[in-house]
Amino acid sequence: MNSVTFMGNPLTLVGELPVVGQKAPDFTVLANDLSPRTVKDFAGKVAVLVTVPSLDTLVCDMEVRRFNKEAAALSDKVRIAAVSCDLPFAQARWCGAAGVAAVSSLSDHRDVSFGTNYGVLIKELRLLARAVFVVGADGVLRYVQLVPEVTHEPDYDAVLEAVRKAL
Repeated sequence: MNSVTFMGNPLTLVGELPVVGQKAPDFTVLANDLSPRTVKDFAGKVAVLVTVPSLDTLVCDMEVRRFNKEAAALSDKVRIAAVSCDLPFAQARWCGAAGVAAVSSLSDHRDVSFGTNYGVLIKELRLLARAVFVVGADGVLRYVQLVPEVTHEPDYDAVLEAVRKAL
């Protein structure tokens, strides 16, 4: 089992991180309109799947806003999604208030299948750890970054380099 820390305190992650080079694991999450989304919805595009504990926290807010800004400079062959266990209604409200339109928000609150299948479900909190997964247009996982301390931001430069390589 993998683990992360929150303010230095260890937390247990459920599932195993997928391995770069393997087919991206499937999942079922909910869009803001409650319709299901799966890995197949990203087929033919490079997908940047960003997991955060909650959009309504400072670091998650900064991270998703940053990815929203970066999205403007990326190809239209790239789709970015922020996945959390927040309710779809709360995600839609946050995105509207934050002016986030280039990143879609997806909720894993119902089944936590993304968290479990990607090894980022925090057992003690039933929230997702901070991580970034880049999936190529062919459905193969190209990059994985699990942020060891939940209160830290990811390495944006490394993510963006992985996206460029996947194009």
